[in-house]
Amino acid sequence: MAASRKVGSLRLPPLPSVSELIKLYNLRAEKQLSQNFLLDLKLTDKIVRQAGSLRGAHVCEVGPGPGGLTRSILNAEAADVLVVEKDSRFIPGLKLLSEVAPGRLRIVHGDILNYRMDRGFPASISKPWEEDPPNLHIIGNLPFSVSTPLIIKWLENIADRTGPFAFGRTRLTLTFQKEVAERLTASTGSKQRSRLSIMAQYLCTVHKCFIIPGRAFVPKPEVDVGVVHFTPLVKPQIQQPFKLVEKVVRNVFQFRRKHCHKGVEKLFPEACRLELTQQMMQKADVDPVLRPTELTIPHIKALSEAYAHLCTKDPSLFSYDFREELRLRHLGRNQHTPVDAFDEMPRAPKPC
Repeated sequence: MAASRKVGSLRLPPLPSVSELIKLYNLRAEKQLSQNFLLDLKLTDKIVRQAGSLRGAHVCEVGPGPGGLTRSILNAEAADVLVVEKDSRFIPGLKLLSEVAPGRLRIVHGDILNYRMDRGFPASISKPWEEDPPNLHIIGNLPFSVSTPLIIKWLENIADRTGPFAFGRTRLTLTFQKEVAERLTASTGSKQRSRLSIMAQYLCTVHKCFIIPGRAFVPKPEVDVGVVHFTPLVKPQIQQPFKLVEKVVRNVFQFRRKHCHKGVEKLFPEACRLELTQQMMQKADVDPVLRPTELTIPHIKALSEAYAHLCTKDPSLFSYDFREELRLRHLGRNQHTPVDAFDEMPRAPKPC
């Protein structure tokens, strides 16, 4: 409580602008790191507002860069802000912010993909999963190159209740390329419906907040940017292991324009492909001529449960990877391996 009272009177004192800091430290966005700076504090304030009230909250900011979004988070009266920054060039400017917000800003020089966020905050902030979310938020203007692998990692953490979700249903407010934001929030039947749509929406309530035009960033990216808010569901819409659901969804969506049974077929070795595909579609009671984009989450749930049932009967099915089999065949062709020699090479098990 004392921290909350203290925070209430602390807004940042006058500071050099983000643009001035960029000049002062001779910073520039690195193209290979997909960096784009957002300098307009009105826009960073708007991003922060999508997270809800941050007064007295704990916040992890991903990739703060020159600190524009960090300033907005601190001005929103967050009590404890942990920033994780990979690029050492930004550390001096972040330390300046830390000095004018004593006790409120912690800096980790590291890669968010490897950082153990479950160790970054006190266990006392945890809330039971069935209750309201903890007073902990993840906020970030994500580099384009890391945004998709990072959200997939966090979705798996949500399914397993690990990482930042060991504290409870931690909320996320993140930026993505507009196209990725549209995929994350796409409804059934839309052109943007994708693997990301299913994986995000079976685990979270996902809301596309607003679009930031590319011209607002420095340097200007070729695409606009979408802000997306995630709140993990108390009960996932599919009660199966994340990796099993991800495998089913990945296979179904690899042939977006074809009937969904075409993708389902690739879950099984060639020797029993047609037979097991028919069994799976019938058990799931899903129309095999639906397009992947037409599948609802209940459809995916039924397919996942049917696949899990087949894997229970034959556990070796789950380890079968059509792409690996295809890769070995291409490798054999590229090395001019005789057909009869390739046939003698070990392949994925054919349990049927």
